[in-house]
Amino acid sequence: RQKLIELPKAQKKGLPGLWKHLSSLKAKDVFQLETPAIANYTTGEVMGVSSDRLAAKFGVGREDQDVFAKRSHDNAAAAHAEGFYRDEIVAYKGSSEENGIKGGSDPEKLAKLKPAFVRPYGTHTAANSSFLTDGAAATLIMSEEKALALDYKPLAYLREWSFRACDPFEELLLGPTYCTQDVLTKMNLQMSDIGVFEIHEAFAGQVLSNLTAMSSQAFADENFGGKRVGDVNVDRLNTRGGSLALGHPFGATGSRLVTTAGRRLQMEGERFALLAACADGGCGHACVLERYDNP
Repeated sequence: RQKLIELPKAQKKGLPGLWKHLSSLKAKDVFQLETPAIANYTTGEVMGVSSDRLAAKFGVGREDQDVFAKRSHDNAAAAHAEGFYRDEIVAYKGSSEENGIKGGSDPEKLAKLKPAFVRPYGTHTAANSSFLTDGAAATLIMSEEKALALDYKPLAYLREWSFRACDPFEELLLGPTYCTQDVLTKMNLQMSDIGVFEIHEAFAGQVLSNLTAMSSQAFADENFGGKRVGDVNVDRLNTRGGSLALGHPFGATGSRLVTTAGRRLQMEGERFALLAACADGGCGHACVLERYDNP
C-alpha cells in the first residue's frame, strides 16, 4: 500500500524513477496486501474493542445488547414499511429501502454469533455493532427570518449544543453522557422534558453503557457533583431505527439524526428532542432541538 501511495511521486522522475520504484517491489508486496486500518491513533484500538471494554465496565451484558440490536432493526423495518423514510431518503435506482435492515431476526441466531472484537469472551458481535456503509446526508440551517422569506417550513430550532472530549482509553465512546449533561443544564431541562431521543448507535453496548452512566448516581457523584443526567425513556428512543440497522456512513450520521429528530417532533407533536453521538478519539456531541410550530 505504501508503495502505491509513493507511485505518483516516482512517476514525476520519468522512466528511470518509475523503474527504480517498481523494481523495489517484492513478492510479498504484491501477494500480501496491507488492508487499511481504522484503529485509533492514540490507543491503537478499533472502536469495537473500546466499546466492548466500556460495556464490561458498566455491566452491560451480551443478551441486552442483542435485544437492543434486534429492536433497532425491527423499528427500522417498520418505519420503512410505514413509509416514514419516503420523504427523507433520496431514492437510488427507484428504491429508498436501506439494504442493511434485518427485521424479524431470530434471537437464537443472534445469540450464536461469535465475538467480533474481543475474543473469545467479548460481547460485541457483527449483529450488535453498526456496519460501515456508503451514504451522504445534508441539513439546511438558516435564520427563521430567511426561512420564512424563502417560504420554507422549518422543522425545528437548534437551541443548544455541546462538544466534549473524554478519556480515549477508558471512556472513548462515553461523550454523549457528558454532552447531554451540558445541554440539559444550560437549558434547565430534565430528561422528562424530552419527547424525542435520537442517539447514534455505534454499538448496542455503547448506547446501553451511556444510558447506564446517565442514570447512575455513582457516576454522577464521581463526575457531576452528584447531579444525575437522568433516565432516558427508551420507548421514545430511536423509534424509527438507528445506526445498527440503517448503517453508519462516517460524517453523515449526525445530519441524519437531525433530520429524523426534526421530522419526529413535527409528526409526534413533542416539544424537545435530544440528539447525541459518540465519535472516535474520545469525542462526543449532544444538542437539543425544539419543534417549530408552522401555521
